[in-house]
Amino acid sequence: MCAMHTIFVRDTGEAFQCHDGESLLLGMARIGRKCIPVGCLNGGCGVCKVAIRSGTVCKSGAMSRAHVSEQEEAQGIVLACRVQPTGAVELEVLGKMKKAFSM
Repeated sequence: MCAMHTIFVRDTGEAFQCHDGESLLLGMARIGRKCIPVGCLNGGCGVCKVAIRSGTVCKSGAMSRAHVSEQEEAQGIVLACRVQPTGAVELEVLGKMKKAFSM
């Protein structure tokens, strides 16, 4: 059985569980939540851009430099479709659809 990690989204106050080896975005989508914007699911559109505020993640694929610079990535800004949690994570949504959560 794989470990589960709690993911907390500051923008909406929602939390969900994500499996080891599962991207943050797929973990959210698996349970029908919509707290992180979903686009292409493969790192190309940048819609799921988030800032990791606490906890750690590991990369599961290439991070599009068109959407996340090396400097941003070093500061914890990543694409939710390209990272997997290694423990509990708290994040903020930065993607293109952020306005929907800020009203």
